[in-house]
Amino acid sequence: MEIVVKSLSKKYSNFLALDDVSFAISGKKCVGYLGPNGAGKTTTLKLLTHLLFPTKGDAEINGYSVTKEYTKALKHVGALVENPNFYPYLTPRELLSQICHLREINKRDIDHVLELVGMDEWKNKKVGKFSKGMKQRIALAVALIGNPDILILDEPTTGMDPQGMAEVRQLIKKLKKEHLIFMSSHLLSEVQDVCDEVIMLNRGKMLLHDKITVINRKFVDKVVIVEFADTIDKAKFPESRYIKEIEMIDEHRIRISISGGLDAQAEVLKSLISAGYRVVSYKPESIAIERAYMKLIGGDGNE
Repeated sequence: MEIVVKSLSKKYSNFLALDDVSFAISGKKCVGYLGPNGAGKTTTLKLLTHLLFPTKGDAEINGYSVTKEYTKALKHVGALVENPNFYPYLTPRELLSQICHLREINKRDIDHVLELVGMDEWKNKKVGKFSKGMKQRIALAVALIGNPDILILDEPTTGMDPQGMAEVRQLIKKLKKEHLIFMSSHLLSEVQDVCDEVIMLNRGKMLLHDKITVINRKFVDKVVIVEFADTIDKAKFPESRYIKEIEMIDEHRIRISISGGLDAQAEVLKSLISAGYRVVSYKPESIAIERAYMKLIGGDGNE
């Protein structure tokens, strides 16, 4: 299971949507493709699934060129790219049955896949009556049918309510144990929650490719928010050489600025517990992926 992108570029008239992007991912994992709107994420996914032709460069999936041998390259790939559109008069079962026929896939897994994406209850209802979030679930089912080795997903939780988003994220966590998942998103918390690696993109250029664990260490937030079970008194806090500043948020929460990395954070937490404080939560003010995003991209949108 491998995706290799080689100096991939895509130009629309005078606009360079993707600029000499190269990366390689392999194995059973979830890789997040992160960037603001207009960064080039969907363009990349369309190039990987042969929906667009590159201006320069190429991509290989499992050793086969997407531009020259796309049938072989995409044989074991399931994809959800951009907004799904389905015939409104079909039911999910009928739709997946047609997909199986076109791809020459056994139809026995249709009910199982619909159950996986939470659409079992509506499998015999017409798709035209579904909400955007429900159609997104059906699109995910289309990607999953046939149990492909590689999944290419373009913002898979788009249009879903919070419960639906949580369910799909849990499904992705389960699927990545047996599949290579390449998933675009602009949701920092989503990428932090489900991905093992991150590729960061902005204005068509790749800025970062690293493991989440490495990013967590490189971009660890040195400000932590601490919540206590009891009312607290800032003046009675234990002294620590790692504490630069303490700010009261309310009677149960404080903001602590820490000099040092993860080891320093651990020592501060240890001193609070040793002093008898009942700590309910102890977490960075912002997640590491957010700090990396803001540092590399600067928060400028590309709408």
